[in-house]
Amino acid sequence: NVSNVARECEVERKVVEGYVAVLEDLLLGYRLSVFTKRARRAVVKHPKFYLFDAGIYCSLRAEGPLGRSEEIQGSALEGLVAQHCAVDDYSPEDFTLYFWRTRGGAEVDFVVYGPGGIFAIEVKNGVCIHPHDLRGLKTFQQDYPESKVCLLYRGEERLMKNGVLCLPCEEFLKALRPGTELNLD
Repeated sequence: NVSNVARECEVERKVVEGYVAVLEDLLLGYRLSVFTKRARRAVVKHPKFYLFDAGIYCSLRAEGPLGRSEEIQGSALEGLVAQHCAVDDYSPEDFTLYFWRTRGGAEVDFVVYGPGGIFAIEVKNGVCIHPHDLRGLKTFQQDYPESKVCLLYRGEERLMKNGVLCLPCEEFLKALRPGTELNLD
């Protein structure tokens, strides 16, 4: 949220907007818009910002006694998936990458939307899957029953949990091929 960053840095919102625009112009960062097509719930309005490279994020992220390495690693993993999905066209059709977050707090990290369907992807840094990890995907699936939902995690098994396909993140990333359809089967 640009307003929060401006408040933390004690500068005007326009200054932060200018720096974000420079990062986008230099192709060092990009924004993901909120998925709002036929929204049944109130969704947030602000886009999400990602640095182009997860390694840059890790090196810029300040570490200290209050920081937790798993938070940094989780955000970096999410950024890695984002950069692979956003940079290359993984379908012969025109897909667009979004994220989804309701005002009530339900969230899906990525929504891939296009003529070939709607895919909702949640990224978790853990090696185990907990029921609360699936909440955002299940809420999205209620609103968009035609969607395919998938949870990416650091584990090693391909699982089906409560109707949600759970894939090892490594398997998902290795299967991405430019010019081919996104496959969540």
